[in-house]
Amino acid sequence: MKALMIEDDPQIVDSVAWAFRMRWPDMEFLSTDSGVQGITMAREQKPDVIILDLGLPDISGFEALKGIRKFSDLPIIILTARKDEFDIVKGLEAGADDYLVKPFKQMELLSRIKALLRRSSAPGPDSALTVGELRLSPATGILHFQNREIPLTRTEEIIMSKLMQHAGGVVTYATLAEALWNDFYPDCVAALRVYIRQLRQKIEQDIDNPKLIMNKHGVGYMLMVPGLTPG
Repeated sequence: MKALMIEDDPQIVDSVAWAFRMRWPDMEFLSTDSGVQGITMAREQKPDVIILDLGLPDISGFEALKGIRKFSDLPIIILTARKDEFDIVKGLEAGADDYLVKPFKQMELLSRIKALLRRSSAPGPDSALTVGELRLSPATGILHFQNREIPLTRTEEIIMSKLMQHAGGVVTYATLAEALWNDFYPDCVAALRVYIRQLRQKIEQDIDNPKLIMNKHGVGYMLMVPGLTPG
């Protein structure tokens, strides 16, 4: 496997390279301090995962992210000192799969990369879920709803599966975080909010007045389906 880091701080690059050597020696580690070069390396080297800084010397990390997303859907984790929720939302909406704020723990970074790779891999045998008019096929990532076939990303499919499995009841932030990252991180609620909004854009008639995926403020989300009694 191969990881590409696009980062201009040599101390952080050395720290991450050391973590891979010690904890994940089978992972080939590549790096560049240039966003433009990072896009080229992503195209030519075809890494399995990219670790991307937002504050690059030539172009912004957001520009690099958008450039990579034009030709690849490989997992990308943003690693940056920017911790405002606005930046988290902007990064995830631009196509990042995860977001980690500096300073960070090496083991947390490796753990989140492993979780990204697991959930981006091909799903196992199909075990379709059906709740009301909703039918989800994990093997294809297709959600059938109101005579529509709605393609979901792997992340959206995992979240939707949890919501459907507990339809009418609350699915907590911790439960969703465990399904996606195998742990609960301080910034995961903001990331979940982005993923839920993306799901709503695909299935709700009005994302600002949702009828299917409802907030349980401070706790998590509920999937409301006609005929089901909330649990």
